[in-house]
Amino acid sequence: MNKKYERYISYIVNGIQPPYFINMIDQYGLRPDEYELVLSKVYDQPITINGKSIEDHNGNEIYFENSYGYWYKNEFDQYGNNIYYETSDGFWEKREYDQYGNLIYKENSTGFWYKREYDSNGKVIYVEDSDGVIIDNR
Repeated sequence: MNKKYERYISYIVNGIQPPYFINMIDQYGLRPDEYELVLSKVYDQPITINGKSIEDHNGNEIYFENSYGYWYKNEFDQYGNNIYYETSDGFWEKREYDQYGNLIYKENSTGFWYKREYDSNGKVIYVEDSDGVIIDNR
């Protein structure tokens, strides 16, 4: 790849915002065969494009958009747990997991949250949420 083309791709990567597929066409005039080059740099990892969906190297869907510009994106930890979700309408949700893959905390953009504790068998023994609900089976 020549230096001028590399600079142009870097320029796109630094400025592009979702909806990625629409913007790659409308704002930057990219061809479909250039999408993977740009998006792998946006996500800083190898990706696979399936229609308007982007998957990481583990096959997790990290981004999707429809033809109207609605999009959502996901982030995953090293174990494949979904740790973040965001949509084009401003909704987001983040999640935390313990070392066994149990969901221990969840919070979203509406202000709702909950946390959980588990026993050694993976059974939920404690739940508390932002509405003041507490379930304690310890």
